[in-house]
Amino acid sequence: MSVYYENDNYDAIVVGTGISGGWAAKELCEKGFKTLVLERGRMVEHVKDYPTMNDDPWDYKFKGDVPREEVKRQFKQNRTGYTVSEPSKHWFVDDIKHPYNEVKRFDWMRGYHVGGRSIMWGRHSYRLSEMDFEANKKDGIGVDWPVRYKDVAPWYDYVESYIGVCGEKLGLSQLPDGEFLPPMDLNCVEDYFRESIAKNFDGRVMTSGRVAHITGDKKFEGRSKCQFRNRCIRGCPYGGYFSSNSSTLPAAERTGNMTLRPHSIASEVIYDPETKKATGVKVIDANTKEVMEFKANVIFLCASAVASTSILMQSKSDRFPNGMGNDSGELGHNVMDHHFKAGASGNYEGFEDKYYKGRKPNGIYLPRFRNLNGNDKNLGFIRGYGYQGGASRTNWSDSIAEAAYGEDLKKAITEPGGWNMGLMGFGETLPYHENKMTLDYDKLDEWGLPTVTFDAEFKENELKMREDMVSQAVEMLEKAGFKDVRGYDDIGAPGLGIHEMGMARMGRDPKTSVLNGNNQVHGVPNVYVTDGAFMTSAGCQNPSLTYMAMTARAADHASKNFKKSNA
Repeated sequence: MSVYYENDNYDAIVVGTGISGGWAAKELCEKGFKTLVLERGRMVEHVKDYPTMNDDPWDYKFKGDVPREEVKRQFKQNRTGYTVSEPSKHWFVDDIKHPYNEVKRFDWMRGYHVGGRSIMWGRHSYRLSEMDFEANKKDGIGVDWPVRYKDVAPWYDYVESYIGVCGEKLGLSQLPDGEFLPPMDLNCVEDYFRESIAKNFDGRVMTSGRVAHITGDKKFEGRSKCQFRNRCIRGCPYGGYFSSNSSTLPAAERTGNMTLRPHSIASEVIYDPETKKATGVKVIDANTKEVMEFKANVIFLCASAVASTSILMQSKSDRFPNGMGNDSGELGHNVMDHHFKAGASGNYEGFEDKYYKGRKPNGIYLPRFRNLNGNDKNLGFIRGYGYQGGASRTNWSDSIAEAAYGEDLKKAITEPGGWNMGLMGFGETLPYHENKMTLDYDKLDEWGLPTVTFDAEFKENELKMREDMVSQAVEMLEKAGFKDVRGYDDIGAPGLGIHEMGMARMGRDPKTSVLNGNNQVHGVPNVYVTDGAFMTSAGCQNPSLTYMAMTARAADHASKNFKKSNA
């Protein structure tokens, strides 16, 4: 992609290049808006800048492990377990260079580069349901969503058809079907477990994960089929999975309307009290520290939930002394993330003559089955959870006893171990006002901006839900005949799910929310926020598909309500 710095006046500005920013850039550029796309990190071009995409384990001095001294610079990023690896550590920020603060532990995982976390994301792509959009109103929690499923459904269709989501139609109200490519096959043990669930549990169904990978014969410009290498986090040279770098940003560039500027830290949105609109964005050059202003008719904040909220908080004026759009006082509050790492695993004695080909970058999905249609009583929690996981044969090294040698050793290293099946729950976290992020102006980063402080925790509803996550996983595995079934609950902290949401929530009333039903900031109609910050409740589904659908919807709204320079 080309990088230009031609002028300071545009039709639109998009802050961020990840899942949401890439979509905003594509949609606005294709609608004729001359669009400046700002990225605070470095340039990353598809294929060219994936340095480890084809590396093998023996290419690394320490088999991919990172030296201790280097780990010290990513001590918070390493809480995920993803960054403790030579093939992927370069996608995650340096915690010393980019600090944040914690009243209570919060795992804020970040990638400062063009494409953002769209390079490293897990790719699971599920729709929210009508039940999810109605949940807050029904339960009297937080505020009501200003949209319903019917408002978003056409945009789910649009996004799925463009990015390529493989999956199986199930006909479930709690997990709406979409526009799917052929699903990835389950292996023999997963198939067996699926049959067991259908036999032993009414209303439960297991399927292949719905992931943004190309399967089947449909053509996607500039991308090809998933190669089942399972090296996705390194960057896929085939474009087999969806990322901004392989898909939406190239689409935006093809229009001739995109100006992409990396190393550009957006610090605030500029407000004009006379027009009651934003006039542009103040930017700090990450390398030179030069401060500049870019003007535009429309602004899309897509910098990630935390970063977009920070920008709004920093955008103070006489009209908005507590941050742009913060008449409600809710800006920075209602932090949500999915809680997970609770479930069970077990061994299966059988199918020793079966194996599988390739490294499938996907597993199983077991949709929510709790608190549906009034069929659960006295559970002690509201909302629900789904399971991800899968079955595999253990590595040969796992079964080598210390005493093995000679003929026994030779046999062990040429045969795979037994089958193991794991289930991990992903549960909904409720929007609590007291779960919040704030800005610390006494602790500035090297660009003179305040650092973020997190004060959030999981509460009783989540803890009760986790008990059920464990017990139900154990029960399903045991009824399927798995042995040595072990439940576990490793709760960690918010942020670890990497689905941070809610700090600039949508709502019907400016007195209780930050954004309206079109993702516009209350009181500043030409500023849209379409990353996770807008989420009013979390559901239990991976949220990125919803971000993309709502971004496309908001860009359509902007194109109909704000003029282009050539209009």
